[in-house]
Amino acid sequence: MINREDMLELTRRMTLARTSFTRIAGCYVDRDGDFEGSFNTNFLKISAPERTKKLKLAKEIPFSATNVNLKKYEFPQSMRKPGSMWQLLMAMNECGLKNDALMDTFYDLVMEKYHKNAAYAILVFHDRYDIPAKGSDGERQWESEEVFEYMICAICPMTGEYEPGKPECGFLFPAFTDRSGDQNHINIYQADADRPHRELLEILGLG
Repeated sequence: MINREDMLELTRRMTLARTSFTRIAGCYVDRDGDFEGSFNTNFLKISAPERTKKLKLAKEIPFSATNVNLKKYEFPQSMRKPGSMWQLLMAMNECGLKNDALMDTFYDLVMEKYHKNAAYAILVFHDRYDIPAKGSDGERQWESEEVFEYMICAICPMTGEYEPGKPECGFLFPAFTDRSGDQNHINIYQADADRPHRELLEILGLG
């Protein structure tokens, strides 16, 4: 189960003034499922209006209804091996999305199985959250006890030319469990919990 407070701790920082997002990468896919181009840039180098739009999209995933639209899944030991999706996600996160070859591999795997008869975008955000320590009374202290390095992926229908709309599905990896990074789990988002994109689980090696 996902602790709602853990997710709110992340989303409170997803504002122009407080964000620590380091990078955003993504690609566009046309209605026929063909690649239409990609981008990869320092998050702080995009314009303030664009940052605001993209933060809103990223925030949809962790801010959604916990354990309803956003659920926790485990990568079993058998899925954490060389050549696995888990290994690819770990590598993408560790390089902070800066390796275009890794990103292209990820996009290809999504495009191969994602079912959508309309244009869509795959967006990936990278963040480094310096988690403040909490005292025994629950009050935050200044000292950091861990840097949580993670990604948010949002798969969004296109609402205009290079204008992604509200995410239909996505994930947060590694999971954020008990205010700490949890590499053995992933938090998966489905906008419609009754009609989920089950192929996302297959893409991630969990289907």
